[in-house]
Amino acid sequence: MSIMTLQPPSLAGCILRVARPTDRLEEVVAFYRDGLGFPELTRFADHDGFDGVILGFPGAPYHLEFTTACGHVAGRAPTQDNLLAIYVPDARTWSRMIGVMGRRGHQPVASFNPYWDREGVTFEDPDGYRVVLHQGIWPV
Repeated sequence: MSIMTLQPPSLAGCILRVARPTDRLEEVVAFYRDGLGFPELTRFADHDGFDGVILGFPGAPYHLEFTTACGHVAGRAPTQDNLLAIYVPDARTWSRMIGVMGRRGHQPVASFNPYWDREGVTFEDPDGYRVVLHQGIWPV
């Protein structure tokens, strides 16, 4: 009997959208748009009962989508380790991002995983989800 190696399908050309609900749509959008600098690509209202905003950079292979549904409670992040890690290669850009977050009233929080405190700065969004700004490149 031979062992067949399965090859994963190519994801080249695909776009990753991270989507999650929120009870505080405008506050969450302001955190990611105005604080972290993700441009607003589009927004929608009453799309099958959902309102939402999609953030990202035009042409980038990733988006963040935040939605709210009438009559549905999304709640807060389930743990302090629910996070997005953003690798920022340029030290000046990284410092500027941290400064913008501070000027917008977002203070760093201690990470649940101490690795992130050594490698970056963590902020918590209005729903309790966390974002790590890591100064450096992803080592691929």
